[in-house]
Amino acid sequence: MRKIVLAGFLSVFLMTACKKDDSVAEKSLEAQKLEFQARQLEIEKQKLAIEKEKMVYEAQKKADSISESKKARAAAENNSKPRVIRETRTVYRDRSSNSGSGSSNGSYANNGSGNSQGTTQKKGWSKAAKGTVIGTVGGAAVGAIVAKKNRGLGAVIGGVVGGATGYTIGRSQDRKDGRVQPR
Repeated sequence: MRKIVLAGFLSVFLMTACKKDDSVAEKSLEAQKLEFQARQLEIEKQKLAIEKEKMVYEAQKKADSISESKKARAAAENNSKPRVIRETRTVYRDRSSNSGSGSSNGSYANNGSGNSQGTTQKKGWSKAAKGTVIGTVGGAAVGAIVAKKNRGLGAVIGGVVGGATGYTIGRSQDRKDGRVQPR
């Protein structure tokens, strides 16, 4: 019987000890909930701080791009201002007048101010240069086709003959146009 009473006391003691632990566990659970909520609030604060930094960064980036575009616009305006370009004129001496008599009167060919012949300095390739190139290529092609045994030699000879012919024809056209003074 002593054993039964001892077992009863022991079970009552354990029951009361478990109830104490439950209340402590309930209290600690409430504390854990509060601690979890505090952590979540801290995380939300950090998220807001990151978002704020991101907005500041975006605003700074936008301000930088605006200043860069203003600088580029100012540079473009500086580059678009008209520049002074100086042109030089080459003066050719007219050798056909009085060159055989030995007394030169110092007259110059058209220097751009007179309208005696109306010759102006043209830009680009002259007809003589174009004729030389076309004649050389065409002559080389014909020479390579015609020469059966040695096509390379035929191309060289054809190129020389074609170039000379093209130059002669182009030079005569330049004389007619007034680009080159006639003989």
